[in-house]
Amino acid sequence: MDDVVVDVGPIAHGGHCVARVDGQVVFVRHALPGERVRIQITDSSKSFLRADAVEIIDPAPGRVTPPCAYAGQCGGCDFQHVDPAVQRSLLGDVVSEQLQRLAGIDWAGEVEAVEPADLGWRTRVTFAVDGNGKPGLRKHRSHDVVPVDQCVIAHPGIPPVLGHTWDAESVESIVSSTGERVLVTDASISDEVEAAVDGVVAVDGTTRGGRGALTERVHDKDFRVSGSGFWQVHPAAASTLVDAVLAGAGAKEGEVVADLYAGVGLFTAFLADVVGEAGTVISVESDQHAAKDARRNLHGSPQVKLVGATVERALREGLVGVHADVVVLDPPRTGAKKVVPAIVELSPRRVVYVACDPAALARDLATFEALGYTLDGLRAFALFPMTHHVECVAVLVRN
Repeated sequence: MDDVVVDVGPIAHGGHCVARVDGQVVFVRHALPGERVRIQITDSSKSFLRADAVEIIDPAPGRVTPPCAYAGQCGGCDFQHVDPAVQRSLLGDVVSEQLQRLAGIDWAGEVEAVEPADLGWRTRVTFAVDGNGKPGLRKHRSHDVVPVDQCVIAHPGIPPVLGHTWDAESVESIVSSTGERVLVTDASISDEVEAAVDGVVAVDGTTRGGRGALTERVHDKDFRVSGSGFWQVHPAAASTLVDAVLAGAGAKEGEVVADLYAGVGLFTAFLADVVGEAGTVISVESDQHAAKDARRNLHGSPQVKLVGATVERALREGLVGVHADVVVLDPPRTGAKKVVPAIVELSPRRVVYVACDPAALARDLATFEALGYTLDGLRAFALFPMTHHVECVAVLVRN
C-alpha cells in the first residue's frame, strides 16, 4: 500500500495512536492525537493495520524534537517526540480508557512524575548484539538490531557496553542505587572490556544471577539482588512504590499480611516493620534466586514467613493460611486472573495491587468487583519515561 495521509485519533495502549484508512483501524507510532500525518503501513491483519508516521503535516501541541538520534529506528522508546508532561497526560488517558472499557470504572487521576522524569533513568539495560558483535537495541516488533553509540534513557552509571565488540547474543548492564555495577553476559570478556569496566563482575547470563550480586538501598534498608534478578529499573521506583503500598495497605501492628509475588522482599521488609513481631507477613515468591535473596534480606524479621512456591499453588494448598487482614500483590504483566478468587477467600479488609499493565489491572479489578471488592483509590506513576509503560497502585476494600 502506498503512503497515505490520515488524521490521528486518540492514544491507545501500547504506545501508538488510532487512525483509520478506508474505514479500517490503523495503529500509528510516532504520532500524537490531533495530528495530520503521512503514514507508511508496516504490518497488516484482518482486523487492523500498523503504521509509522513518516511525515508530520500538522503537528500537535506537545511535539518536540526527539533528544535521541535513534528515535524512530530503535524500538526501546515510544514517546521521544513528546514533551514529558504531555507523555504523562497520554498515559493517564490510557489508564482511564482501560479502566472504563474493561472494568466500567471511571478514573480521572493524573500520572505522577518521578524524577528523573525524562532521560538518564534506566539502571538496567539489556543490549542486543548484531552479527558483527556490535551492541545495540532491537527495532520495534523485530529481532533486527540497531547498533547505537548512546542510549539517552540509560543511567550514566551503568557499565560501558557500547563502543566494544561482544561475542554474545546480549549483554545486560546494571548499576545499583549504591553505585555497585554488574555486567551480565554469557561471553568471555576481553582485556580491553575488562579494563573499561573496572570493578564490574562478569556473570554467566545462563545462570540468571550466577556469582554477581548488587546492593539496592531503599530508605533505610539494604536489599541484595542477584545478577539479573528482578528489580525496578527507575532509581526512584522502589521507594515510590513502597510509600504508595504502605499508605494503601494501612496495615496495623499485630495484623497478618500476605505479600504475593514478593521478589527479593521489598514490600515484605517494610510491611514487617509495620505489623511488628506480634504480626505476620507471609511472603510468597517462586523464583529460586529471588527467594534466596529474600532469605538474606529478611533474616532479621522473625515475623516473616517465606513461602517458596507459585502464588497459585501457595493459595491452593493453604500455604498462606486461611485469612489475611491485608493482601499485597505485584503480579507479572499478564496479571493475576487465576488467583483473584483465592485472594478473596482470604477475606482481607484491603487489597493493594501493584500493576505494570493497565489492561491486566482493569480485567482483574472487574473480577474483584464481581467478588465483592471495590476500588478505593488508584495512583499511577511515570516510572518508564519515553515509553508507553506506566505503573499503577490500586487499593481495594471489601464491600
